Amino acid sequence: MFGLFKSKTSYENISSAEFKNMLDTRKDITLVDVRSEGEARQGKIKGANVINLMSPNFRTELNKLPKDKALLVYCRSGNRSGAACGLASKLGFSEVYNLKSGIIGWDYKLVP
Repeated sequence: MFGLFKSKTSYENISSAEFKNMLDTRKDITLVDVRSEGEARQGKIKGANVINLMSPNFRTELNKLPKDKALLVYCRSGNRSGAACGLASKLGFSEVYNLKSGIIGWDYKLVP
């Protein structure tokens, strides 16, 4: 009823194609992989900062990133990155995007 009961997310879930387009066309972005170092070694998106969501220093490391750039976040399936996006929004990041399918839905090249 008039949107009063809608749950509002403070970030946007986007497709693999939208995520890739932002990486290719925008310069004002910070890319974050919130998986573990071991997971990231199996392949990550080029240019990603690996900051493990499960690390006790995650919040501190995330807070060091520039808040004036769009924050693009991913994990394996989109769940951990969704949690990270929620936290990023609470920390003052104003433009936050989650790769909704995670890396398992990424149809593009990965780097070691």
